[in-house]
Amino acid sequence: MKHLIILGDGMADWAVPQLDGKTLLEYAETPFMDWLAQHGRNGLLKTIPDGFHPGSEVANSSILGYDQHLVYEGRGPLEAASIGVQLDQGDLAMRCNLVCLEGELLKNHSCGRLETEEGDVLIRFLQERLGSECIHFYTGVQYRHLLVIKGGDKHLNCTPPHDIPLKPWREYLPKPVTAPSLTERAGGESTAQLLVELILKSQKLLKDHPLNIERKKRGMDPANCIWPWGGGYRPQMVPLTTTYPQIRKGSVITAVDLIRGIGIYAGLRVIDVEGATGLWDTNYEGKAQAAIQALREGDDFVYVHVEASDEAGHDGDLDLKLQTIQNLDNRLLRPILEALPTLCDDVAIALLPDHPTPIALRTHTAEPVPFCIFYPGIKPDCVQTFSESSAKQGSYGSLEGNQFIQTFMKSGGK
Repeated sequence: MKHLIILGDGMADWAVPQLDGKTLLEYAETPFMDWLAQHGRNGLLKTIPDGFHPGSEVANSSILGYDQHLVYEGRGPLEAASIGVQLDQGDLAMRCNLVCLEGELLKNHSCGRLETEEGDVLIRFLQERLGSECIHFYTGVQYRHLLVIKGGDKHLNCTPPHDIPLKPWREYLPKPVTAPSLTERAGGESTAQLLVELILKSQKLLKDHPLNIERKKRGMDPANCIWPWGGGYRPQMVPLTTTYPQIRKGSVITAVDLIRGIGIYAGLRVIDVEGATGLWDTNYEGKAQAAIQALREGDDFVYVHVEASDEAGHDGDLDLKLQTIQNLDNRLLRPILEALPTLCDDVAIALLPDHPTPIALRTHTAEPVPFCIFYPGIKPDCVQTFSESSAKQGSYGSLEGNQFIQTFMKSGGK
């Protein structure tokens, strides 16, 4: 039995008044998600352990069974792995967003639509002006980039920029975390001070950069500030092939560096799909075909991640988030289900979000998410639709920790 996980980042939501009090999953037309729910078994999964921020790095690695108390180091080191940056001992790796400030407010966490080529120009410029032997900026994807500080201290309080849209940015500048050791606290203070200096200097440098001047002329948001967060050191993650003998060869399909990094540390190969953007216009069909091809070519485990709904949630765009959910259903899930009879091996499929990204809040929350598991021969439960409310009636009940992945990897087994 092969195993396929389809992850719709941020698909879960709260009840929306404009949708007659339904969530987006309840309201959207998702016949293929509903088919899985009807023919499989359902439940709720707590992806965010108590005490952890509801970030995608926590949720996705938890879904794969990793104990956050043992492996959590923030998303920076994961994204470093994704873009091939080797971390030495003591290297602090941080996600470095290019954001748009408007006066004293953080207008958005992504500068609207920023192409990777534009981000590369700005990150290289910042490396020339602000980089040193200890400070290195690396280009990532679109607005998502990397900052590595040699000898940096991870004991910091850094707010993810997608948590503070339209809020006063100065109130959320990096701060040290009070630590038990005086030495640790001093290190945190020094690194926090350095980060604040880099943020303020970046504003002066990026304000009049020709690329931003041109973006403003075209009515686009300028990428006029960096925002470092999610820092940590190289994590200690055991490959999935070591934990689960069913997985001899596995892959991850995503447009997001964070998920690529998780996949690399988990021992999965990364499959690049042309036209995969991490946004609403991503290549759903291409991801579906890549998953089908990977299963045909011998992969035992495939993890397909789609970021689009999460980005729409951060933008607070109700219509767009509905569209992304329906696109995942019709343009990705449908061709995968249609291809199942053509595969030589049976395939177990799990469908779920990683966390809610409510339209009303525009950031992540930690509520449990619905999940469905289907495989040939499974005895279905009573659930008829895939949604937050219907999953509560599912036969799996409520799972947490590594219970989901252990249950899923036993699919079809004796």
